Amino acid sequence: MHAPAITGFYLAILALLYLVLGLQVSRLRLGHRVVFGDGDNIELRSAIRAHGNFAEYVPIIALLVAMLETSGVPAVRVHLLMGGLLAARLLHPLGMYVGPRSMQFQICRVGGILLTLLILLVAALMALTRFWP
Repeated sequence: MHAPAITGFYLAILALLYLVLGLQVSRLRLGHRVVFGDGDNIELRSAIRAHGNFAEYVPIIALLVAMLETSGVPAVRVHLLMGGLLAARLLHPLGMYVGPRSMQFQICRVGGILLTLLILLVAALMALTRFWP
């Protein structure tokens, strides 16, 4: 068994993105003087959800992919899963700050979450077939 170096590399980049999303929430909280919740501010609400959505999906996907990598899945598949996750997680917050009927919303937010869900499904199915007793 080897350390999941490919997953670790992408996870480091994703951690920096998570930091940026968290700093955005903090900046907006300070700017709007909101201590708890979103203060009924749509921009802050969007930032909170972009940050939260990231936290809801990235850990389980990264764990699945790390397990797959350590079990010997080809490196190209690990790169595809983690690269796709990175792309999805970059797209999603870009769509959080625009109107819901805009093209940017459809491409970024909807596309980002659909890609995230697809990667989750593929990683889960790969894990099921790889680790079935």
